[in-house]
Amino acid sequence: MYRVDLNCDLGESFGHYSIGMDSKVIQIVSSVNIACGAHAGDPLVMERTVKAARLSGVAVGAHPGYPDLQGFGRRNMGLSPKEAAAYVTYQVGALQAFCRQQGITMQHVKPHGALYNTAAKNQDLAYAIAEAVNAIDPTLILMGLAGSESIKAAKAVGLRTAEEVFADRAYEEDGSLRARTKPDAMIEDEEEAVRRVVRMIKEGRVTAVTGKDIPIKADSICVHGDGEKALLFVKKIREALTAENIRIAPLGN
Repeated sequence: MYRVDLNCDLGESFGHYSIGMDSKVIQIVSSVNIACGAHAGDPLVMERTVKAARLSGVAVGAHPGYPDLQGFGRRNMGLSPKEAAAYVTYQVGALQAFCRQQGITMQHVKPHGALYNTAAKNQDLAYAIAEAVNAIDPTLILMGLAGSESIKAAKAVGLRTAEEVFADRAYEEDGSLRARTKPDAMIEDEEEAVRRVVRMIKEGRVTAVTGKDIPIKADSICVHGDGEKALLFVKKIREALTAENIRIAPLGN
């Protein structure tokens, strides 16, 4: 039987600003990546989201990003690897405290946005993040873009890894995600997203924007929680995976 994790980025509300459909999505996924107050989220939202994850029985991961609330962490700040590692340590530690408060163990760390995409290609940044996570807790799983420098670095320092694929994002031929500033970067049609996900899991391939098929490994599937169709995408994907006899389970399982 095929087995895969289904994750979503949650806890991205901030103060009076509410983003996403966290309370509904959290009931359908197997793992959640919770914003840690840098690119989104705040202490109250973090506390609330960790508690909701515990009550829903889903695994929790930290979702650290660049300290850029205005840009939602999707702008590259050009931090040095050392600076980025310190920010990751700071954010993971904060969420880890809320996990301990709720009596649960953090499962994984998944960088967010520009930090995630830069580390996927930048070896120095990838190693700095991997070493920071390993120093915090070597039992944590580092989630990164499938086939990326992030995955290679995590394996090199001895961390367990989860190679992530995206249901709602287009791919370039080199396996990187197509930049949001370019046309056709997002997969808007939920049926197309479902077909792509099933193929990535069962065949280990995805069609790039050029039309070329490229190899890919799918340990975890991400649907962005701030997307307009996030809830619909998650529901459709879960239904399709069940129909295809693909088991949905947290990474730790």
